[in-house]
Amino acid sequence: MSRWGWTARETTIGSLVMSTHHKDMIQPAPSERPVRFDVWLSNAKTAAGGFSVRTKILGIVLVLTTVLGLGITWQVRTAMNAVIKNELDSRGQTQALALAARIADPLSLNDGVLVSQILDDTLTQHPDTLYALITNADGDVVAHAFGETGPFSDLLAIETAIGQQSAEHADITSEVGLLHTFAETIPNGEGSVARLALSEARLGRAIDGITLQLLVTTLFVGLVGVVAATLLTWLLTRPILDLVGTTRRVARGDLSARASVWAEDEIGSLADSFNRMVEELESNRATIAENERARTRLLKQLIGAQEDERKRIARELHDSIGQALSSIMLSASLIERSDAPQEQQSRANELRQLSAETLEHVRKMSRELRPSVLDDLGLAAALDRYAAEFQLRYPEIVADLHCDLPERLSPVVETTLYRVVQEGMTNVARHSGARTLSVLVTQRNSTAQAIIEDDGNGFDPVQAARNGESVGIHGMVERVELLSGRLDIESNHNGTAVYVVIPVGDTAEVVS
Repeated sequence: MSRWGWTARETTIGSLVMSTHHKDMIQPAPSERPVRFDVWLSNAKTAAGGFSVRTKILGIVLVLTTVLGLGITWQVRTAMNAVIKNELDSRGQTQALALAARIADPLSLNDGVLVSQILDDTLTQHPDTLYALITNADGDVVAHAFGETGPFSDLLAIETAIGQQSAEHADITSEVGLLHTFAETIPNGEGSVARLALSEARLGRAIDGITLQLLVTTLFVGLVGVVAATLLTWLLTRPILDLVGTTRRVARGDLSARASVWAEDEIGSLADSFNRMVEELESNRATIAENERARTRLLKQLIGAQEDERKRIARELHDSIGQALSSIMLSASLIERSDAPQEQQSRANELRQLSAETLEHVRKMSRELRPSVLDDLGLAAALDRYAAEFQLRYPEIVADLHCDLPERLSPVVETTLYRVVQEGMTNVARHSGARTLSVLVTQRNSTAQAIIEDDGNGFDPVQAARNGESVGIHGMVERVELLSGRLDIESNHNGTAVYVVIPVGDTAEVVS
């Protein structure tokens, strides 16, 4: 309500006290042991690594939602405060000009009722206006109107401070909050001034309401994000946990375990690759087991063959060489006892013939055990001699041998190729029923190569390996693989071909 003729100088209401408080800024003392950034980063990684994937995703969603929501809320609140200040400043200047123009005539006519009505209308039409005052040239309040708050204790001090500043616009902090004060000189008013003050309270409450709505929206979005993140982490971690369980089963030796492929994404590709890896492991384990069984069979047969060979050599030494030596000893004894020159000559001839036969028999046994020509003359000469003996032993097979070796190979390579060719030709003679046999040994591109072909009945190498019937072939493969070589067999009803490739560089020497 308005009051006409209220003298501010006669009423002591209070004084405006404006003070600025300063706080000492205390700088923290430098740390004696500063924490290095890399150590802090390492600790942070360690701490983050201790949480599950689900917790990490939920934490990231919550942090992003909270930061985004609070950031948007702060930006909106800051922008609205700036807009409100500008709006109040513009509105206050307009209202002050309008009030000064409207109040000029009633004030000159000293019409107090109309002046009070104009002041009341100003507060009614503009709800943000706290008060409107008319002061004379001496600064005395001649008319006033207050809003719902009514007069407040530091009003006089505020107006006095504004009057002393002679400011048309000033922002003053009072007990009712921040005031935007405006002053305009009344035309023909002999120095009278129209003053009014606008408050941010109403618009501030609107901003607070909008801020609360934004915070509630942020909370709602955060809850939706948590639900969505929970579903997402369940979809992500379900195949991962299944894959982890499968890996644990595989680690315990269960190679039949397979990971479920939940989707055609990166995790699905990982599970599919893992399954293929387990299948390869299972296949390799079966191959290794089969090789071990073949090795065991080979070892048993090698031991048996070694014992048989020892028995044969012992029998040969006892039956053939032993009897020959006994005959030589008997002939020597008869020569010693005989006095007839003709008898001695006859016994000496028999002794010479028997010694020659015994020596030839010993040489034959020696060649069967280890051909000396292999060490003396090389692989080509050794194979030529073996092919000649093979032809005499198996005259029904036409054997053709061709060696193209420009230089001597290393002893281990020559021995391996000799034994492989020997075993291959023996297998042809014993099992194939072939009529022709061709052997080619060459040296090309730092490799030694051998091909053994026949026109026999053929066989299934894979099935023979599974049935344990190819101990000889397995022995050939073992010899070749010890030198980092490769042995392949192709066989059908038209015949069999064995291909052997062995590196002849430094690698072969090291492996041997």
